[in-house]
Amino acid sequence: MKYPKTLQELIECYKMLPGIGEKNAERLAFATLKFDEEQIECFSSSIKEVKQKIRKCNICNNLTEDDICEICKDNSRNSEVLCVVENTKNLILFEKASIFDGRYHVLEGLISPMEGINPEDIKINQLIKRIKEEKIKEVILALTPSIEGETTSAYILKLLEGTNVAVTKIAAGIPVGADMEYLDPLTIARAMEGRNKLS
Repeated sequence: MKYPKTLQELIECYKMLPGIGEKNAERLAFATLKFDEEQIECFSSSIKEVKQKIRKCNICNNLTEDDICEICKDNSRNSEVLCVVENTKNLILFEKASIFDGRYHVLEGLISPMEGINPEDIKINQLIKRIKEEKIKEVILALTPSIEGETTSAYILKLLEGTNVAVTKIAAGIPVGADMEYLDPLTIARAMEGRNKLS
């Protein structure tokens, strides 16, 4: 037996989400069927609004509804220390750990020649420009401990050679190959507190 056309289309939509296969998509579609009108309206309007309103911060590439995100607007934060992360999800991890009061720079990816991702494909040039213009004193590399993360860290370190910028790297405690997204706040906090100086 086939599902009705509209229900099958909803299942196919859920399958577009990462990690959602046929069975999970079916469960989500049937759960959606149980929503009342108010819940359906909230659900559908939220999807539309997030697509229409969310943009990248003009300074750090964090997600925001404005041209500049709340972190970059916050004058109480330490403007001399910049934490470099791969994506916004990782930025949120550090914010949840509540152990960093500086600013961030989201690279939007890591260097990966195997996948055709070169330095110019991510926000490294923007990072170097910020470091110079904002007179940054310390750059903390908080990248995934993988080949791509190490390659990206080494590239940034090379670009900052001969400058007065201290380059540090978050400490062990984060297993090699671990996805930052799945780490708990305590592990993140310990890694930030025990960061190592690279230059």
